Amino acid sequence: MNAAEPGNATPSAPPQVANARPLALGRIVAVLAVLVVLLAFAGLVPRWRQSRNLQAETRELAVPSVLVVAPSAGQAPPGMTLPAEVKAFVEAPIYARASGYLKRWFVDLGTNVVAGQLLAEIDTPELNQELARARAQLGQAEAALGLARITAERWAELVKTSSVSEQEAAEKQSDYALKAATVDAAKAEVHRLEDLQSFARVIAPFDGTITARQTDIGQLINAGSGRELFRLAQTGTLRIFARVPQTVARAVAPGQIAELTVPELPGRVFPATVVRTSGAMDAQSRTLLVELAVDNARGEILAGSYAQVRFPLSRVDVALTLPSNTLLFRAEGPQVGIVLADGKVELRSVKLGRDFGTAVEVLSGVQPAERVILNPADSLVSGVTVRLVETAKPGSSK
Repeated sequence: MNAAEPGNATPSAPPQVANARPLALGRIVAVLAVLVVLLAFAGLVPRWRQSRNLQAETRELAVPSVLVVAPSAGQAPPGMTLPAEVKAFVEAPIYARASGYLKRWFVDLGTNVVAGQLLAEIDTPELNQELARARAQLGQAEAALGLARITAERWAELVKTSSVSEQEAAEKQSDYALKAATVDAAKAEVHRLEDLQSFARVIAPFDGTITARQTDIGQLINAGSGRELFRLAQTGTLRIFARVPQTVARAVAPGQIAELTVPELPGRVFPATVVRTSGAMDAQSRTLLVELAVDNARGEILAGSYAQVRFPLSRVDVALTLPSNTLLFRAEGPQVGIVLADGKVELRSVKLGRDFGTAVEVLSGVQPAERVILNPADSLVSGVTVRLVETAKPGSSK
């Protein structure tokens, strides 16, 4: 049979259709491959991110978290009240320098006097007699001096004519010098007795108030007995003396203001100023003697009174305190953990003071601005990096 016959012929596909099928199949495969890649990428990215987050979280959790606190200054004592002694600013007993009998007195207790004012007069008959005798002796000495001067001058002329020897002339000159010295001694004695006689008038050496009179008219006055006639005191300004214990002695300094109270004047407070201190501790009482001055122009405070003086102690050097649970006790001694600026820990030895229970006094080893770890682990070492959770308030013991 002939293949060209119409009844036996088989139709064949066009060439374009045969080539289109592989192309379409390739595109489908490419699309599926892209989808598979996209699906795989979409599944791997979250896992990668989760892995990264887990690693970061693990690293973060590996850094210990700590709570820190700053050292706080201990509270200074509000003040210190001490017993004090009130004394006049200037006080002196008035004695007699001339012996005799009290002729009259012009002032009594409580009298206000000024410097140079006459307080009393003493009758000194014996002293007057001594002064008269000294003046008479001075006259004799002056007369003898005049005669010795004339004799020395004459013998000086005679020696020129060889009428007398030079030895005799020298003797006359020496006698003249001796008489001159005798006159000087007599004058000095007269001046001494005149000065002593002036003490028959007892005068005030400074302004003040007569606080005692220990004599009366007609009383025998003996200059060497040591018995005072009057006592004079300046009370416009008073001196206050107090003894400050050694523990707070450095808190008191000249210029500091204190408060003075007197039991007889309840509710009254007088400002007093620290004038000076003794500068050394008393070896017996271990106290520092402090002198204060208080204005008493109105005379409200009596000299010699007992009083109390209150010193503010703001100048006391107060040590830092830390909560007790910041301490690590090791073979090196007490230590604390300090968090540095880069987040690393530094173990530092500290010197402790008083123990207040929940807090302890730190004398050295930390500074006020430093961050100290609360509840440090026993395994804490220097160089470890930590993370701060928060900063606790000073005095916290969480």
